[in-house]
Amino acid sequence: MNNNNLQRMPRMAVVIPSYKVRDHVLGVITRIGPEVERIYVVDDCCPVRSGELVQSECTDQRVVVLRHEQNQGVGGAVMTGYGAAIADGLEIIIKIDGDGQMDPALISRFVAPIAAGEADYTKGNRFFDLETVRTMPGLRLFGNAVLSLMCKLSSGYWNLFDPTNGYTAIHRDVARRLPFDRISRRYFFETDMLFRLNTLRAVVADVPMDARYGDEVSNLRISKIIGEFMFKHARNFAKRIFYNYYLRDMSLASFELPAGIGLLLFGVVFGGTHWLAAAQSGVPASSGTVMLSAMPVILGVQLLLAFVGHDIASVPTRPIHDKASPPLLLK
Repeated sequence: MNNNNLQRMPRMAVVIPSYKVRDHVLGVITRIGPEVERIYVVDDCCPVRSGELVQSECTDQRVVVLRHEQNQGVGGAVMTGYGAAIADGLEIIIKIDGDGQMDPALISRFVAPIAAGEADYTKGNRFFDLETVRTMPGLRLFGNAVLSLMCKLSSGYWNLFDPTNGYTAIHRDVARRLPFDRISRRYFFETDMLFRLNTLRAVVADVPMDARYGDEVSNLRISKIIGEFMFKHARNFAKRIFYNYYLRDMSLASFELPAGIGLLLFGVVFGGTHWLAAAQSGVPASSGTVMLSAMPVILGVQLLLAFVGHDIASVPTRPIHDKASPPLLLK
């Protein structure tokens, strides 16, 4: 057999954030296949001591337990795992939760696009199969759809869905370019990761997976995080637009966006003002006034649609993990 046709198996690591998953984490570890070289269980100051349980009862020699003295959230736990995997020379890092929702048998699906040089980062998507989507609670389904739309705007990955899905894999060369100290540490972590990856121009791919729900209890409360999520999405959107359309590069879209916003606002304010004046006086506005209100609105909407079309077409398509020098990390 020609050795040139043999593809070397990448060295893989799994990171498992461990917080209130004592009843499930050992079962997750036992289902991780032999293709994985190292398993990092990050005890995020777990109140039920999940890390101690793993260390005392798990006999898998691949397992390394890392501990946080203070709770840092899922983002902090993943960054700790990433750092350990990079230091140990692992090439592809998979992150799965310790609550049993994510099937370790799918690891090869997440690794394949990265190993083939087709993507830098992969993430799960529970919305590919409409039959399995029916098993998802209605409120969670609606919330995920709204979050997905907001994430498309803020991250620039218009081709992705299910942004809060935490089943992910990343190439080491991309992970080490991430600004570990600036990535959101808690519930916004997965979405903030996509924004950071877009600033690196990394290729991200969705991987179909089924929605699975057991007896685990979610710590997420929509009412508590909706305001924070909206603010952070708006912040990331503004940063992304500035980085990609004014600081890093300029194109026709760089002018379409401000022109579209300006014309739309002018038309709405001008038309609204004259509409109120006409309503109070009982004298209809002239045709010229109506046209002067309508035309900026129409042009503004057209320019904004043109900008969105350009933004959708600008989704990264060329993987970066084969590049020798890392790009500048933007604050």
